[in-house]
Amino acid sequence: MSFKNPQVDDFLDKAKKWQAEMTLLRELVLECDLTEEFKWRQPCYTFNGKNVLFVSAFKDSCVLAFFKGALLADPSTILTRAGENTQGMRMIRFTNCEQVKALRTEIKQYIFEAIEIEKAGLKVSKTDVASPAYPAELVEVFDKNTELQGAFEKLTPGRQRAYILHFSSAKQAETRLSRIEKLIPRILNGKGIDDCICGLSKRMPSCDGSHKFLNKE
Repeated sequence: MSFKNPQVDDFLDKAKKWQAEMTLLRELVLECDLTEEFKWRQPCYTFNGKNVLFVSAFKDSCVLAFFKGALLADPSTILTRAGENTQGMRMIRFTNCEQVKALRTEIKQYIFEAIEIEKAGLKVSKTDVASPAYPAELVEVFDKNTELQGAFEKLTPGRQRAYILHFSSAKQAETRLSRIEKLIPRILNGKGIDDCICGLSKRMPSCDGSHKFLNKE
């Protein structure tokens, strides 16, 4: 069994949901000789420094997620996408310990296959995903603010897509418009929705939350 990372011990001790299920998944993964790390505030497992999978807890389930899950054969058809726009990542969802125990053999097979994928240096192909349509509220704002439209169109396709998905995910037109107006300064500054704007992030250009400590004594 691989070495247990103390940070993961602490994470599991403090977990308020899915503690037993995540503990079972952890024990199972460690039997597969992956290195246990703690990244993005969750247990992450690597092979020769390459991310293979992670364990995480959501509101309605806990998951075992494979970074290159799209390359797995999935003979038991237990893998799901994290979202409709997810490309490489695939996950197995659990809502009780019995499910973990019942799939023990299959899970280990998937893990060993994921390790072989890393050994072979395989990569997930970036498929062409159709750009989501602009929400009507964004079109209306662009009609009144050509400067904003120009700034938006200068953003990378990935940044544009992130904004559109964020705006479109709101069910009410009023909420969609509020989200757009709130993020206008960020767009005009050429920043993506998750980019740092305070200049203090240690994960540039991404935001790591450093702005939360500004103006605090």
